[in-house]
Amino acid sequence: MRKHYEKIIRDNDQRVKKALRIQVINENSPYHGGCPEENDLMDAKYTIYRVYDMVGAYSNSGSVYYKDAKLAERIVLALDYVARYQHEDGLFDLIRCNFHSAPDTAFIVKRMLPVLHYLKSAQRDEWQETIYQKMSAIAKKSAYGLLAGGFHTPNHRWAIASNLMECAEFFEEPKFAETAKIYLAEGIDCNEDGEFAEKSAGNYNRINNDAMITMGRCTGDDTFFEYAVRNLRMMLTYIEPDGTIFTANSTRQDNGKRVFPKYYYWEYLTMGVERDIPEFLDFANYIFEVIEENHLTAPDILIHYMNRPELIDFEWEGCGQLTEFERIYSESGIARVRKGDITYTLMKGKSGFLYFSTASLDVAVKIGGCICEHRAFIPETFEKTEDGFLLTQVMKGWYYLPFKEYQGTSDWWKMDNSKREKKMGPDLTIEVRVKEVEKGIEVNVKLHGIERAPFRIELAVLGAYKADSDSFSMFGVAGKQLLVKQGDVRVSNGRDAIDIGPAFGAHGFIEGIFGSEESDHKSFTMYFTDYTEFDHTFTIRNVTN
Repeated sequence: MRKHYEKIIRDNDQRVKKALRIQVINENSPYHGGCPEENDLMDAKYTIYRVYDMVGAYSNSGSVYYKDAKLAERIVLALDYVARYQHEDGLFDLIRCNFHSAPDTAFIVKRMLPVLHYLKSAQRDEWQETIYQKMSAIAKKSAYGLLAGGFHTPNHRWAIASNLMECAEFFEEPKFAETAKIYLAEGIDCNEDGEFAEKSAGNYNRINNDAMITMGRCTGDDTFFEYAVRNLRMMLTYIEPDGTIFTANSTRQDNGKRVFPKYYYWEYLTMGVERDIPEFLDFANYIFEVIEENHLTAPDILIHYMNRPELIDFEWEGCGQLTEFERIYSESGIARVRKGDITYTLMKGKSGFLYFSTASLDVAVKIGGCICEHRAFIPETFEKTEDGFLLTQVMKGWYYLPFKEYQGTSDWWKMDNSKREKKMGPDLTIEVRVKEVEKGIEVNVKLHGIERAPFRIELAVLGAYKADSDSFSMFGVAGKQLLVKQGDVRVSNGRDAIDIGPAFGAHGFIEGIFGSEESDHKSFTMYFTDYTEFDHTFTIRNVTN
């Protein structure tokens, strides 16, 4: 992958150039040698990430910084800064929220280990020897800190465990591997669909995959590789027409963000080669095509290529992504369907239960209305039908009944209200059927069981500039709201166009009451409204020429 490798070198040089510009060089400053983040926070983690780039540049003959003594001196200053801010217990802080943090220390060690592996096997010059000794001391102290553990989220376990496994091998310390096995005793949270617990396709899936691959290599247990491969296969169906990753089902901070899959590149390349999976290699090439087309920087993996030089001139002709698929991930409660230049997604357990996407437009569909504590349709069941999909929910109504005897207090908040009897009903049943039509989908929404409840269909269109119907034209529509009472609406942006309708509008109660979700301020939000009971059908079609 020589062309990829050469761009990785060039872009790494640009990162190093920036790091040298922002690095604090002031002997009177406590931050001397550190690199501030864009918000000016000084953090050892960010500095180590820049050191990772710098050592790759210093050690690579293709870099403009190759064997640059001034760069080496800066690396040493940065490592001295990191060492000063390492706690005696070996741990580091993520000063925005986590202190004496094993997970964030693990992420720091994860960046140091590839560098240490490279320097250990290289013919080190004097600068590299100094760098190796300083970094090795920080990493070993960190590994001892990881023994105490402590984590907040599921992926943190595998970051800690994989680092301990690798440090056990690198530092020849069995205690590290023994502690890693304690974490592994919980079992890996990757289901049969290939989905990890956090469902974070935009970020933490790749973190988990990297951890699984590391543990597979350190233990020789192929089972760990299979978790990563299973997730990477699933991820092939999470790619949208514009090359970004579908993230609306994530439980983490990547939820709803448009994220390109560039950081998955190394996983697809190495697993494609090592496990002989052609579609992974096709997708590795596709990722770089997306990087070039969108003028993105290459992933910062220079040192990984330097540790695997046989891959530099490994070439693969295939390039592409899946453009026709229907995958139902029952355990994860999600269906992903792609038909050429459109995708649509259905999800159980989410108020945003339906997404429809073209290359530059996304439509998120919700059904809002209030029945007792319920504020929106959140599918409880999800099934494949003969001609499409069916999602259902029963919004159960209920009312408390009075206690039949004194509860020892008249204070409502001190009463155990969970023990109250309830009067049950009435219930509202919501059924949504989705089936494919030419260039799009047909959505049927049926609500029955309660009369005269005002409900709304919310269609939030991201990426639109203009909206047209037979009776109006709107420009600059992002962030605006519109109740549409009849006909079809075409939303467009100069590149893509989608037709949605026919609309219906029997009332103007679109905001809901306390606890209802707010509209997305980045999207153009249309509402179709009616009173229950009702049965309406509308289509969403890609009409891009």
